[in-house]
Amino acid sequence: MCTRVMWPDAAGSVLVGRNMDYHRDTGTNLWSLPRGIKRDDGVGGSLSWTAEYGSVVAGAFDMMSVDGMNEAGLAGHILWLAESDYGTHDTSRPALSMAVWLQYFLDNFSTVADAAAWISDVDVQVVPLGDPATGEVPAVHLALDDATGDSAIIEYLDGKATVWHSREHLVMTNSPAYDKQIELLKEVDGFGGTTPLPGTTLAADRFARAAYYVGRLPQPKSEVEAVAGMFSVIRNAAQPFRIPDPDKPYASQTIWQTVADLTNKRYVFDSTTRPNVVWVDLDKLNFSEGAPAGKLDLMGDTSLEGGLAGNVSRRFEKTAAMQFLTLSA
Repeated sequence: MCTRVMWPDAAGSVLVGRNMDYHRDTGTNLWSLPRGIKRDDGVGGSLSWTAEYGSVVAGAFDMMSVDGMNEAGLAGHILWLAESDYGTHDTSRPALSMAVWLQYFLDNFSTVADAAAWISDVDVQVVPLGDPATGEVPAVHLALDDATGDSAIIEYLDGKATVWHSREHLVMTNSPAYDKQIELLKEVDGFGGTTPLPGTTLAADRFARAAYYVGRLPQPKSEVEAVAGMFSVIRNAAQPFRIPDPDKPYASQTIWQTVADLTNKRYVFDSTTRPNVVWVDLDKLNFSEGAPAGKLDLMGDTSLEGGLAGNVSRRFEKTAAMQFLTLSA
């Protein structure tokens, strides 16, 4: 599931928040990935590259980037979209494994406009990969945003990438596809319709609430107020914990949340199962080519007495770079 919402005019700063909603723990840690790392497409194809930008990412199972931002202020967010159709893997087309899809953009682009142009020029295909532990094959779409306030939503429908590129695309949730979400929003009071602002956890209802409340945030007097304002919106779109329902085995709950300040290059992470909020200042990380990657273990001490809290920019442990899931894995 999940919700992503962008606040492009927070007293001169651009902020974006997201909820990660999932039916089980994703084993998420934070990673610091410097420039100069060599990567490939993960599907045995023709795409390979060397990271031009360093980035901080939230991983899933330490083998897939699902959220993050780079040192240029470009951020990306993977969310669920059941309607996704990537087409049959065509080995004659440039392709990226789903695990490294977001990372490709963080490695190579500083703006949404350049990333959107690349998608159009290359006609890249995304190849879904099954979770090694469960065999579940995710169906996802991608939001990109940058420090200029630009935004794009990328969905694969009927085997091709559809890109909605506009500064007006501030919110993304899940089903239905993005164009239909925009039409549903027009039925809500405040967006041209008469339907009262909805309150359920359905994707279209979360979309409406996020759009409504981000458009009514007061201008912050500080960066702390800006981050707090964004958290107030995404928490309104969060999904509570729930007793497992045998009729809905994949019913989601919000397991963590992030707020990225794309202007001041700060990445804030809040787990809904841990008491402490942590943040990373990207300008305090060593992204230089040849520097080691770093990993911040969020799965360690989760007690009320200990655990990570506050600014954790200096707490990353040197490690080998994240190894992304590949088609052969």
